[in-house]
Amino acid sequence: MIYLAMLAFGVTLGLPIAVIFASTAQGRATSTALEGIARQPDAAPRIQTAMIIGLALIESLVIYALLMFFILQAKLPEGEMLRGMIDADAKRVVTDVSGGN
Repeated sequence: MIYLAMLAFGVTLGLPIAVIFASTAQGRATSTALEGIARQPDAAPRIQTAMIIGLALIESLVIYALLMFFILQAKLPEGEMLRGMIDADAKRVVTDVSGGN
C-alpha cells in the first residue's frame, strides 16, 4: 500500500513541480536574452536563435514530465481493485492492533 501511496504522491506532485521550475527557467532565459539584445542590438539574431533553442529544450522536459504523469497515472488502481486493496489493508491493520486474535 505504501507503493501506491508513493506512486500517487509522485503523480500528483511531479508534473506541477516540473512546470514550476520550467516556467521559472523560461522566464530567466527570456529575460537574459532580452538584456543581451538590449546591450548589443547587432547580436540579436544569434541571441534569439540560442534563446529559442534553449526554450525548446526546456519545454521538452515538461513534455517528458507530462508523459511520465500519464504513464504513472495508468498504473494507479481504480474502482473495485482499489476498494479491495483498501479493505485488505484495513483488515491487516485491525489484525495487527488486536494482536492477531
